[in-house]
Amino acid sequence: MPGFSSRGLYAITDGPRSDLLHVVQEALAGGVQLLQYRDLSDDHARRLDEARALKRLCEEHGVPLLINGDTALALAVGAAGVHLGETAEDLASARERLGAQATIGVSCFASLERARAMVEGGADYVSFGAFFPSPTLPHAHLAPLELLRQSAALGVPRVAIGGITPENGAALVEAGADYLAAVSAVFGRSDARAAARRLADLYRPLQRVHP
Repeated sequence: MPGFSSRGLYAITDGPRSDLLHVVQEALAGGVQLLQYRDLSDDHARRLDEARALKRLCEEHGVPLLINGDTALALAVGAAGVHLGETAEDLASARERLGAQATIGVSCFASLERARAMVEGGADYVSFGAFFPSPTLPHAHLAPLELLRQSAALGVPRVAIGGITPENGAALVEAGADYLAAVSAVFGRSDARAAARRLADLYRPLQRVHP
């Protein structure tokens, strides 16, 4: 993913919420390296306004903004790309609309086979999970930690998601997760900046080893 940090915290918003911009500002200050705008409501006008405002915030912090599942919204606000959870056909369509420079990530759940197919189809990164019980993904089948090691040969960044905390995230980083994706572990905390910093800090030993 050109121009992106090689590893770090990937925060995913949990809207709609009235304090969205404030908590995102705090999370960005805490060390977020990637931000995904995730709002599954059908309030298109509000989502457009929020995505535009988040794009400005992300630009101030030098952080790419991705949009969850909405290529049209990504285009409208000039986001860095999209995150998709569906099929290879969606990936091809998103690539055609967004262009070669856009970042497109795909949820691969606990399937290495799906991840291989998505990378062959042009995905820039893949995400696996849930690795732990998650309030955001309550019905997800748990992915084994070994999946991160097995997927090392894919040649694209790998994102771990699902129930991640500062206490359990270190094992995922050690197993090869390039990014730790968090929703409630950042935006469900009273201090989003401190919560983001604790997760981002899990990568600091690696950054010292690989400057």
